[in-house]
Amino acid sequence: MSIVNTSEIEIATFFLVGFPGMETVHVLISIPICLMYFVAIVGNCIILFFIKTEPSLHEPMYYFLSMLAISDLGLSVSSLPTMLRIFLFNAPGISPDACIAQEFFIHGFSAMESSVLLIMSCDRFLAIYNPLRYTTILTSTRVTKIGFAFSLKNVLLVLPFPFTLKHLRYCKKNLLSHSYCLHQDVMKLACSDNKVNVIYGLFVAFTGILDLIFIFTSYMLILKTALSIASQRERVKVLNTCVSHICAVLIFYVPILSLAVIYRFAKRSSPIIRILMADVFLLMPPLMNPIVYCVKSQQIRNLVLGKLCQKQS
Repeated sequence: MSIVNTSEIEIATFFLVGFPGMETVHVLISIPICLMYFVAIVGNCIILFFIKTEPSLHEPMYYFLSMLAISDLGLSVSSLPTMLRIFLFNAPGISPDACIAQEFFIHGFSAMESSVLLIMSCDRFLAIYNPLRYTTILTSTRVTKIGFAFSLKNVLLVLPFPFTLKHLRYCKKNLLSHSYCLHQDVMKLACSDNKVNVIYGLFVAFTGILDLIFIFTSYMLILKTALSIASQRERVKVLNTCVSHICAVLIFYVPILSLAVIYRFAKRSSPIIRILMADVFLLMPPLMNPIVYCVKSQQIRNLVLGKLCQKQS
């Protein structure tokens, strides 16, 4: 692989990385990666299928779960092509336009996932705080409007990324740090002033931090409401309805925060650790969310087991 580092000619190809020093086993690494992508795509499609076809799941909580599944599918499909090209076909090259398009979709669906997790935390608070008016407040029309509003917000939020990156010049470096394209990774390759990209990237990151703060606030209110319930059995039952969502929040935010800590405080750590954490950030939520909700949601679990028993009989 020939990597240009000193030429002032405009770069025509970026190069992504797999696991440095492990190129000989990339094909073997591709097997679990392909398996995880397959399980993630099939699992989220199953969630969407049951929510659409089963009237018993036509409730606000499951509508929001379908939005989470769509976000997970978007993340999987956005990152799948470059991951497979690197690990399966040893083809790390990608054009700047394709790279910029990929980072737009990855950041867009990541922002959408963060927003959906926030909406779901508010949904759980409303269901626990005012269960009698829950379904009358969150009607199907309102759920649709909420989903559309947050989707539009996230598209507009990340829309400047491709345009600001396109205005930069890339003439000295063309080696990216991960198996897929990210805004902060691409802008570091620029040989022109990227101050606007840095400032706007920090603003987008701050909106994600705000989502996490509001999720935490929602759970403080949920805990306060649950503790006011006299019956311990009812208290446990109420809190148990939040377990799936708490797992989804941890699965999404822990890799992001861990990666941020590694970049900030462990700059001399092995690049393989950073690459692995970045891959976990994209692979784990789409893979684990369907599994968590199938295990913890009794309605979805019963539907899945019922379909499996029908096929076996």
